[in-house]
Amino acid sequence: MTGTSGQDDWERDFDRRWANAAEHKEPSARARVLAARWKDDPPGPVPFRAGPDPVAPRRSSWMSTVVVLGCVAAVIVLLGYARTRAWR
Repeated sequence: MTGTSGQDDWERDFDRRWANAAEHKEPSARARVLAARWKDDPPGPVPFRAGPDPVAPRRSSWMSTVVVLGCVAAVIVLLGYARTRAWR
């Protein structure tokens, strides 16, 4: 038992270096599955970014401002009304 663990560590390290230095490494399982699938039916070209989706025309910024200010005014009026009703 003396001296064998040092020899085993060296052999294990040698095996790692030998495996990492291999020129060809086996592809992952996912790569193998995709390669088999694409062998008969290759995927079509996919754009890097999809084109913009058709959207409704945007409201102008002044219209959004009017809507927000109207909502704020409505909340202020409702809070004032609720406050006056609570005093009675």
